[in-house]
Amino acid sequence: MAWPDTALTRRLGIRYPIIQAPMAGGPGTPQLVAAASNAGGLGSLAGGYMQPERLRAAIAEVRALTDGPFAVNLTAVAPARADPARIARAGELLAPYRAELGLPPEPPSLPPPTEFDEQLDVILESRIPVLSFVFGVPDAGYLALLQEAGITTMATATHLLEAIVLEESGVDFIIAQGAEAGGHRGTFIGRPEQGLVGTMTLTPLLSKHVAVPIIAAGGIMDGRGVAAAQMLGAVGVQMGTAFLACPESGAHPAYKALLRQGSEISTTLSRAFTGRHGRVLRNRLVAELQAHEAEWPGFPLQLFLTHDLQQAAAERNLTDFMALWAGQGCHLCEDCPAGELIAQWVTQALALLKGGEDGEPPQWESAESAAPTVEDLPPDPACLI
Repeated sequence: MAWPDTALTRRLGIRYPIIQAPMAGGPGTPQLVAAASNAGGLGSLAGGYMQPERLRAAIAEVRALTDGPFAVNLTAVAPARADPARIARAGELLAPYRAELGLPPEPPSLPPPTEFDEQLDVILESRIPVLSFVFGVPDAGYLALLQEAGITTMATATHLLEAIVLEESGVDFIIAQGAEAGGHRGTFIGRPEQGLVGTMTLTPLLSKHVAVPIIAAGGIMDGRGVAAAQMLGAVGVQMGTAFLACPESGAHPAYKALLRQGSEISTTLSRAFTGRHGRVLRNRLVAELQAHEAEWPGFPLQLFLTHDLQQAAAERNLTDFMALWAGQGCHLCEDCPAGELIAQWVTQALALLKGGEDGEPPQWESAESAAPTVEDLPPDPACLI
């Protein structure tokens, strides 16, 4: 069957194989998750940082806003063991910035780690249709419980070995996270640099060597990327940065303003904010602490140490101290409602893929000239003109 009918849409009962990526730390609001699902895609709620009661409340909030399926994302990795020497060193390195923002010299006490078992209980109780993972995959016992509950599972791979491990674990879909992607790198086998394979290379590689359906992620910002992923063998796409400037996104206004000013060289990988490598827009904190990347505590300890610093920066509109997660395609961000963006991308992708099916060269229509041709697109798609 022709796009958008794929293994992903058939399995989940969604109209379009477009997933709004889970985005923790503010951008991924319940409103954004619901908007993506209401537009025919799959919204994703980032639950990895949430304590069980907060996770339960966020799920309820999404359900109040949409009748469509949506995903919850959790981290499949045990919290790093606290190393007093590393924590003390992080305090020393962050102290000048804390003083500049008027914060006490010492960060708040580290909270107790979020228990994965308790998060999973919430997922099972809530009967979430889709659960996605990053930083690996839970053990077989957890996956068996999810399978028995009829919950579709997705996990992230950044190179072929990871994909093979995920396939052997029994997950239903593998998200191929290319190096272009914003936010945390999902690498869980080998060194971080081994997971920096571009989406154009990673997607067909995984599609060729594993039988589990592949979802492409990283650098996909419009219908051209959606169509390209389909041609490379993906059954769907996951898009995060493309939604950051939407009105439903919880990204700080100053953060949103910087996105379209960026370029492919505006981003870099940093551990400064959470203890794990992630792609962010360069700012003063990232640049000045780059030489200390190897000294930070592990994930999520560094996140707890920088949390109040980031909050204070947001209150003062100081992007120099915020975690500005962004992919390499950030300059293509549009300030447009999520549903209208999805409508635009679907129209563009259909035009391109239809041209290929007819044996004619695909014709690209820009956002300025493309007109909606898909039945039942969201009303008044203002961003198509």
